[in-house]
Amino acid sequence: MTYVRTIEHADIVHRCFRCGYCKFPSDYVDFNCPSYKAFGWDTYSPGGRMWLIRAWLNDEIKSSPHFAEILYSCVACDNCKTQCVFPKFKDFIPDIFQEAKAELVNEGRIPPEVRDYFKAIAVNGNPYKLPQSERGKWAEGTGLQPYVNQEYLFYAGCVGSYDEVGQKMARSVGKLLVDAGVSVGILGSEEACDGSEVKILGEMGLFTKLAQENIEQFKGKGVKKIITLDPHALNAFKKDYPKLGGKFKVFHYTEILAGLIKNKKIILSAYPMKITYHDPCYLGRHNQIYGPPREILKAIPGVEFLEMHRNSLNAFCCGGGGGNFFTDILGTGEDSAGRVRIREAMETGARIIAVACPTCAKMLSDAVKAEGLEDKLEILGIAEIMERARTK
Repeated sequence: MTYVRTIEHADIVHRCFRCGYCKFPSDYVDFNCPSYKAFGWDTYSPGGRMWLIRAWLNDEIKSSPHFAEILYSCVACDNCKTQCVFPKFKDFIPDIFQEAKAELVNEGRIPPEVRDYFKAIAVNGNPYKLPQSERGKWAEGTGLQPYVNQEYLFYAGCVGSYDEVGQKMARSVGKLLVDAGVSVGILGSEEACDGSEVKILGEMGLFTKLAQENIEQFKGKGVKKIITLDPHALNAFKKDYPKLGGKFKVFHYTEILAGLIKNKKIILSAYPMKITYHDPCYLGRHNQIYGPPREILKAIPGVEFLEMHRNSLNAFCCGGGGGNFFTDILGTGEDSAGRVRIREAMETGARIIAVACPTCAKMLSDAVKAEGLEDKLEILGIAEIMERARTK
């Protein structure tokens, strides 16, 4: 019996070929697809992937390790959707890539790095393969208490809980929330993976299991409002969980901190510094949250805020999305997204790149080292910058 591949939006796949406009921002000058920039072949561009998917669905090409690598090199930055000039189907372009990966998962033809990521989540509950009992240790010394009917649940996520860079960001946010008198608690060792990367990598069964378990736990504890450290978790909680019955009010931490500054719950002193800001794809293009991070930075006395030439809607990805933070399929070469972004930041004359996502923080920190710029550029979470301004 012949195996028939199918994806939900197969009927529009054939409409997206050869145009190439999504590889560029609106001024048609800079390459703005990270995998296309890294590899340089049209097959790694959105239109090239779409051409391959069409041939694959028609059984003109077979599933292969190279085909899987091309699909999984996509960082899910949503730039192709943003730049597409065809409004009738532009919203479905990222869905098609995710659906094709889900079909590869069903076939069992995924890259080893992706397989290992799924196994780590399924067995350990986190991609770092670390004990669940250590998940809440990052919060020691912050004053954060276990969640017991507080107004907000602060969700740190896997990167914020286990990665050293992410932990620093989570601690800074936690301290600021506590010091400002926000009614907030954490799940600590009870917190579980939100499943965002699991979904984008195509393991829908595992994602549904994680999401349903989280929804059950949140509802059981009476959670109504959630503050996330990670924009990826924000996206999952806002867009995916409601489809499974999990409807919560979800905020990114920069939205809350910006409000606290406006209401004078947090007072910032002078911090004379040139700072640029990197828009996380899942905060910006995926959720249209551009203002709060910039409002915070501009509210700090002494800060000279400098925009990179690609910012906001046209910001270039750090390279960590689409699970690449864990699988590293995109690679770390000279034209990798993170290193390109660091060179763009250097052009502004800034000494600090402010970030609002732990994945971006780690990717850009590694890129600074790869570029040999540790003495010229520092990567800091927005809450970390606020802490510096408060201690001056």
